[in-house]
Amino acid sequence: MSAPIRLTVMGAGLIGKRHIEHILARPEAVLSSIVDPTPAARELAVSLNVNWFPSFRDMLSESRPDGVVVATPNQMHVANGMDCIAAGIPALIEKPLADDVVAAQALVEASDRAGVPLLTGHHRRHSPMIQRAKAEIDSGGLGQIVSVHGMFWLIKPDDYFEVSWRREKGAGPIFLNLIHDIDLLRYLCGDIVAVQAAQSNRLRGNGVEETAVVILHFASGALGTVNVSDTIQSPWSWEFTAGENPAYSRTQEACYQIGGTRASLAIPQLDLWHHPSKASWWAPIEREQLRYEKEDPLGLQIANFCGVICGTATPVVSGHEGLKTLRVIDAVKRAAETGDLVSV
Repeated sequence: MSAPIRLTVMGAGLIGKRHIEHILARPEAVLSSIVDPTPAARELAVSLNVNWFPSFRDMLSESRPDGVVVATPNQMHVANGMDCIAAGIPALIEKPLADDVVAAQALVEASDRAGVPLLTGHHRRHSPMIQRAKAEIDSGGLGQIVSVHGMFWLIKPDDYFEVSWRREKGAGPIFLNLIHDIDLLRYLCGDIVAVQAAQSNRLRGNGVEETAVVILHFASGALGTVNVSDTIQSPWSWEFTAGENPAYSRTQEACYQIGGTRASLAIPQLDLWHHPSKASWWAPIEREQLRYEKEDPLGLQIANFCGVICGTATPVVSGHEGLKTLRVIDAVKRAAETGDLVSV
């Protein structure tokens, strides 16, 4: 049996700690070190009996890992990723790859030139539930996809906005939250080629949107709508429906509906609705629930990263895929600001 893959986590904040937990739980991985200059990160490393370093350079001089999970603040992703590539170390970078498309493209191109694997942390694609949904769609079980709908409705409390950057441009739900939903809809239904959007900040009046509606034009010809707001008390979001993160209550509602000529699918329940006797609104409609084995997608993401490092797996979400999703989000922001149909 080969030795476990030695992974370093850069950034020991909320998501960094979750990555650390899953690395510690995976048999194919071992936590090599934590890179984060804060005293809290150093205390965490001591408690876990692993190496701690204040910077990437300090870490390289003493303990070179097989791979790095970059979980630092968004604005640091490109610089951290470039450091990994320059050192020839594969990197799994939390979404988004960068604050803007140009920087993300430079990062992906650097990875290609160096031949160093670069993965994007859109971990929801690793969910067995999403994998089952994709298998059903790809098999033709839904027929031709005609339309899709996604919802991200929840309410962020007032104290969430006491941190100043959360009230400023770029920190709204389009960039911070909708990027997850767009990535999954791209993964399930194919590339998005154009978008239309409108946004509002009329309730809080901050310098950032709080509500947006988006029309998606897919390369296949399908159309989609996504409705996003962080000012609504609601059960309709991935957070409240998927049961992935125990920090959130779980409801029995759906956050996505995917409609095809043979059937429609509700996610995350995986309820498949179709007319068994005749495709007609006069005929009875029935529900079939698709089955799958549950497993934490963050753990599966670490397993995939280890497989990529070993050369036994391909990335579920490559740097190129992260860049494509970021391009759609960039187009949504431009469409919301101008009111135009914006090509991706």
